Amino acid sequence: MKEITLESKTEDLPGIGSGYRQKLARIGIETAEDLLRHFPHRYEDFSDLTTTDKVKIGEKVCLQGQISEIKNNFTFRRRMIITEAVLRDQKGPLKVVWFNQPYLANQLENQEVILAGKVSKKNQEIYLASPTIEKLKDSPTHTGRIVPIYPESQGLTSRWLRYVIKPLLAALRDQITDYLPAEIITKNELMDLAEAFQQIHFPDSLKKAEAARQRFAFEELFLIQLRTLRAKAQTKKQKADPVPINLPLVKKFVQSLPFELTPDQKIAAWRILQDMNKPQPMSRLLEGDVGSGKTAVMMLAALNTADHGGQIALMAPTAVLAKQHYQTANDFFKDFPIKIGLLTGETRSFNRRQCSVERILDYLKEGKIDLLIGTHSLIQERVKFKNLTLVVIDEQHRFGVRQRARLMKPDQPEKPHLLSMTATPIPRTLALTVYGDLDLSLLKEKPKNRAEVVTQIIKPSQRRTAYHLIRQEIKKGRQAFIVCPRIQSDSEEDQIKTVIKEHQRLSEEIFPDLEVGRLHGQLKEAEKDQILKKFRDNKINILVTTSVIEVGVDIPNATVMVIEGAERFGLAQLHQMRGRIGRANYKSYCLLFTSSPEIETTRRLSAMVKCHDGFELAEKDLAIRGPGSLAGHNQWGVPDLVMANLKDLKMVEQARQTAKDMLDRDPELKKHPELRARVNALEKVVHFE
Repeated sequence: MKEITLESKTEDLPGIGSGYRQKLARIGIETAEDLLRHFPHRYEDFSDLTTTDKVKIGEKVCLQGQISEIKNNFTFRRRMIITEAVLRDQKGPLKVVWFNQPYLANQLENQEVILAGKVSKKNQEIYLASPTIEKLKDSPTHTGRIVPIYPESQGLTSRWLRYVIKPLLAALRDQITDYLPAEIITKNELMDLAEAFQQIHFPDSLKKAEAARQRFAFEELFLIQLRTLRAKAQTKKQKADPVPINLPLVKKFVQSLPFELTPDQKIAAWRILQDMNKPQPMSRLLEGDVGSGKTAVMMLAALNTADHGGQIALMAPTAVLAKQHYQTANDFFKDFPIKIGLLTGETRSFNRRQCSVERILDYLKEGKIDLLIGTHSLIQERVKFKNLTLVVIDEQHRFGVRQRARLMKPDQPEKPHLLSMTATPIPRTLALTVYGDLDLSLLKEKPKNRAEVVTQIIKPSQRRTAYHLIRQEIKKGRQAFIVCPRIQSDSEEDQIKTVIKEHQRLSEEIFPDLEVGRLHGQLKEAEKDQILKKFRDNKINILVTTSVIEVGVDIPNATVMVIEGAERFGLAQLHQMRGRIGRANYKSYCLLFTSSPEIETTRRLSAMVKCHDGFELAEKDLAIRGPGSLAGHNQWGVPDLVMANLKDLKMVEQARQTAKDMLDRDPELKKHPELRARVNALEKVVHFE
């Protein structure tokens, strides 16, 4: 048999057949180290043995004794085999029951065992229900200790994982060497790697399990910080076409706007223009709360770029948002000689006129298009720019890393400047982690002409009052959104509000005299365009929709946003949807419909009522629901341990400073080849900019 190492493939590990190899591969486990890094997500503490006289109903207990009087009984009513036994210790007997495990009758007769399970009661009789079993002659793995519970998927049970991982740890213990330098381990008070592997899987105490988890969380944060800070340094070494600032043009554009720029907008715009006037590529994230005016800042940078003779690519995640940008750009630049193209899956347009894909591509290659706006269509192989100078990616976390990289034209000697934008407020810890290689500009202020948005939680008993408010607003000439969590339900018993059923109910029973439209992601692009145009022209009073409207829909006349099943959305998403109203100077209303009595739901939705600052809400959502609530986190590909520690600002900053100190001493990590290899491996899993 081959010697087992951390690099050993699962096919070379004992106890893993072909069926289990395939199951492990489906969750990304292909080597021994991958298996060791499949960490438990919680623990059962069976370290304290109790006796039969001290068991209490409903408690999980661990008992040691001898099995006697074991037998199988077949129950015709439930059509199953019930194995009943008696466990005897020094304090007396206790009944034990297993279901559909008849082989136990032959295996456990008169055996000394440790049992771990829950105490139940039926017909006045107390018994241990379906406990985990270990014979006393074995070293305890599943009982008599703190037992790891793993995320169970693809048919991989915690019991099987413990069975495989325990001997693997013993076999590899002496081969595990720590690739973190000793001074980092000492300075940050981290557990040694070999000990951390042992304690995270089979801990001596819950305190040691947590110390091991902290070690791995810091390690992964540290690797990400090394990568982002290195990338930032490498970007500064690349060449880009500097874009001089045309101040008279900038002033003319600002004066042409129908609103006054906020101080935040002015600061962000000036920093972007200064960045682009350097011979190194700009790499900046423009993060703005809903309605803070990111688009105006971006358009100013685009205008200055086009004036220099450079081309701009603006990529949006949806056709709806791309078309909104196209409309806005044409409005902003109506008095400026900017040639604008639109390229989505179904729509091609140039200077407000439809045209063929071929003509768009020819114009682009010849430099006749200054600004091309589109979806992922922009990254097709045949899309060639004559002089791509600025790349703008809107809601960038919605794109995969390869899509973004292809738009950046890696084969070009001079790199384009990059401006990423997001309206999803990002907690500070995430900004320091995933976006650590980007310079950050924040837009917190909103334009002065934005109206007040009153947010209320609506209980089922208040539904009629809410409908009355909608009708009153429509009488004033205003319009309303009604957002449902789903398009349609999977079953008749499903109580979740859906677009299909709500549209029918509202148009037939509640508002039969009004025009009620419906919009969702399964409609064709042309149908969506037609519905949104009718809504924009006020030919639809109420639009029943999914969260497809959360970005890229600008209907200044809409003053009511109803969100059904509000508890099903994260705070960031609710805030985005609320941002679809209050876009003019009309008082507006966001009504959060919920029937959930849960305390957490009340806390979250109450935060929406009290707070209108998206950045503050992002931090609240992180605190209340944890990192899983962060929009787009699946796209980032960030390891679960890192996501779980995004609440810990101290750890994030500590890892970042440690990485900075190391790169100051060893910029290319030449003295730490294994560290460098692990940092490079992150490129495959974490979706960095």
